[in-house]
Amino acid sequence: MKHQEGYLKGVGVTDIYYQYWLPENEPEAILLVVHGLAEHSGRYMNVVNFLVPSGYAVYGIDHIGHGKSDGKKGYVQRFEDYTTTLKKYFDMVREWHPEKPIFLIGHSMGGLISAAYLLKYQDELTGAVLSGPGIKVPDTISQATIFAGNILSFIMPKAGLVQLDAEGVSRDPAVVDAYASDPLVYTGKITARLGAELLKAMKCVTEQAPKIRLPIMIVQGSDDKLVDPGGAQLLYDLVSSKDKTIKIYNGFYHEVFNEPEHELVLNDVKIWIEAHQFVK
Repeated sequence: MKHQEGYLKGVGVTDIYYQYWLPENEPEAILLVVHGLAEHSGRYMNVVNFLVPSGYAVYGIDHIGHGKSDGKKGYVQRFEDYTTTLKKYFDMVREWHPEKPIFLIGHSMGGLISAAYLLKYQDELTGAVLSGPGIKVPDTISQATIFAGNILSFIMPKAGLVQLDAEGVSRDPAVVDAYASDPLVYTGKITARLGAELLKAMKCVTEQAPKIRLPIMIVQGSDDKLVDPGGAQLLYDLVSSKDKTIKIYNGFYHEVFNEPEHELVLNDVKIWIEAHQFVK
């Protein structure tokens, strides 16, 4: 396995970190990982270690304000800054692998970013795997918090509102401990502007999801405490894809790729990708 890393220019003058892992031989397909809120691309080593030896190349990017990329933590000016940067990276990857099928693998907020990306660029992709997509507002966030966030987004956009609960990422205590102690994971409060931009993106994606028609797989933990698990079924029902699959893993928490049974999930993903990598 070969590991490479670098930086690209994102929105404005921001330096955006990327990294990728290549198999020893020519890759069968390209998997473009789109990570979730407050984390970074380096937290997908289970995906890398399971799929790269099977002949897949895994590419990851740290979103603006995340991981090793520039930008204020927990903040984004516009949700489109995520998709615009992802498009720049995709174009780089496509130039490096002009003939290879490319799949998005989007987790949590990365699932929301991926879904929004598909609305514009799905014809350039072979398929998408969305894990615990942040499509639906969790019941734990009150209407009062949403209202306050929308107001603060304009008058105090960088004010902190809500904080993610590390205990909700996985049932594996080692994963939780690693998450909480990871210096590249942001453990502070999410800003009002980012919260408002996420809500707008959720509304946009659910309204336009019927435009999505490429092959899609959705994986979701039934006991997810960080996003509403009903969002996975909602998205599955809304997309127009004739080729769509949903798998709900009973008792699993948010990060199904980091659960004790992650190899079961990743094997399901691998089987699905193998069945679609030559379909366009």
